[in-house]
Amino acid sequence: MAGRGKQAKKAAGSAAATTTPWVQRFVEDDELRDNFRVAFEAARDAFDRVSDGKGPRALVDDKKVQKDIKAAAGALKDAGSSLKDGPKKHKPKKRHLGRRVLILLIGASIALAVSEDLRTRLLDALFGKEEEFEYSSTTAASTPPEGAA
Repeated sequence: MAGRGKQAKKAAGSAAATTTPWVQRFVEDDELRDNFRVAFEAARDAFDRVSDGKGPRALVDDKKVQKDIKAAAGALKDAGSSLKDGPKKHKPKKRHLGRRVLILLIGASIALAVSEDLRTRLLDALFGKEEEFEYSSTTAASTPPEGAA
């Protein structure tokens, strides 16, 4: 009978652990899990380098150990601040259509101001292509009198 009491307490403890907000955040938040994973891997790498027989002197001399410890500390700091801030609330994205149209108009006007070829293409598209013609006179050109010069 005492065995059932221990199993019930254990089941109640595991159920309570899954309902805490931190555990739920850990399960749901990919970035939080990634921060803990990076911290764990960096700490494991640093521990492996120190335990390879180099001793505590490796903490002072080995740059890789220092880099691993710094990475682990940074990832744990990010994870802690993420837990402290609470769950991220997704804001609805604003479309900003007016801002995009304004930027498009400004860019188009700058392109028209800079490029003469683009201006002629636009005018040809709006008003039709200009007809190019050669002027040929039907009257004979008069030659100036010889004594007038």
